[in-house]
Amino acid sequence: MRKNIVAGNWKMNNDLRKTQALIKALDEKIKTSKTEVMIAPVFVNLQSAVKQLKDSYIEVIAQNMHFADSGAYTGEVGAKMLKSVGVKTVILGHSERRAYFNETDELLIKKVDAALKNNMRVIFCFGEELKDRKSGNHQNVVESQIKNVLFHLPASSFENIVLAYEPVWAIGTGETASPEQAQDMHKFVRETLSNKYKASLAKNMSIIYGGSVKPDNAKEIFSKPDVDGGLIGGASLNADDFFAIVNAF
Repeated sequence: MRKNIVAGNWKMNNDLRKTQALIKALDEKIKTSKTEVMIAPVFVNLQSAVKQLKDSYIEVIAQNMHFADSGAYTGEVGAKMLKSVGVKTVILGHSERRAYFNETDELLIKKVDAALKNNMRVIFCFGEELKDRKSGNHQNVVESQIKNVLFHLPASSFENIVLAYEPVWAIGTGETASPEQAQDMHKFVRETLSNKYKASLAKNMSIIYGGSVKPDNAKEIFSKPDVDGGLIGGASLNADDFFAIVNAF
C-alpha cells in the first residue's frame, strides 16, 4: 500500500550522546503522523536508538548491510544481526555507497535479495550524475539501475521495497533540481514499473525523493502527485528542520 515516508539518513554523524539527544528531541515532537517517520543512525548506535524509541512512532533503520548473514567479512554487518537488535528496514544503493565504495548493480542484487530473504524492508536508492543529466541520458541511467537490480524479483517482493530517487547532480554541486524535475522522474519510474509488472503495483509503490529536501522546499516537492516523501540528509540532523519536513504533507 502506497504510504508517505520521511526517512532521515544521518550518515556518518553523531556519537552516542548526540544521537540520544537528537532522538529525544524528535520523540518529543513527533508523537504520531500520517507519514511514516524513520531515522538511520550509524551502526554502533542502532541498538541504543531502538531501545530509546521502543514506545515511539519513529522507526530506526540501517544505512547499509552486507549480503551474507555472517562470515569472514571484517567490518561488515548482516541482516540477521540488524534484526537481532530490532532493525527491520535498510537503505541500499545509496549514491555515496556507489561512488565511494564502488557498489555495483551485481553487488546490490545480492544485498537486496539477502534483505528480502530475511524479511527486511528495503529503501532502494538510484539516480543519475550531472553528466547524465546534461547529456539527456538521465532516464536511461535510472531505468537501468532499477531494472538491473530489481526486475528479477516477483511482483510480491515490491511490498517490501521503497524506491528513493537521488539526483546526484543536485547534491553538493551548486546545481538545483526543481520540484517539476523530481515529479518528472518519479512519474517515469512509476511508468517503468507499470510496464514491467502491472499498473496496480506501480500505483501502490512509494517513491521518495532524496535531492536536498529542506523545510523551505519540502511542501512544494511533496505536493507533486508522484512524490511520496523524502530521504533526508543534512536537514535530518536538526530536530526542528526534520519535524518541519515531516509536517510538510
